[in-house]
Amino acid sequence: MAAISVERLVQELEKLKQQVDAGALKAGDYDQRLARVLQELRERKLDADRPTITAALADAAKRGIITPAVQAHIERRLGLS
Repeated sequence: MAAISVERLVQELEKLKQQVDAGALKAGDYDQRLARVLQELRERKLDADRPTITAALADAAKRGIITPAVQAHIERRLGLS
């Protein structure tokens, strides 16, 4: 399996945000989908170095795609913090 690009990770996070905003995902469903995204990342790995991943997550938080708490959670789960 090919590694996942940082751009794809951000796209997946954007999709989740749009679904939450549209009311299509409840909080528990969001948590499950985020866990699935993180599981896929652990299985397939990200095609980027730590600074690039951290910068992409910081940008996503700055743009409101993820909350700072979700950013911290993802960083912990990926071993970045």
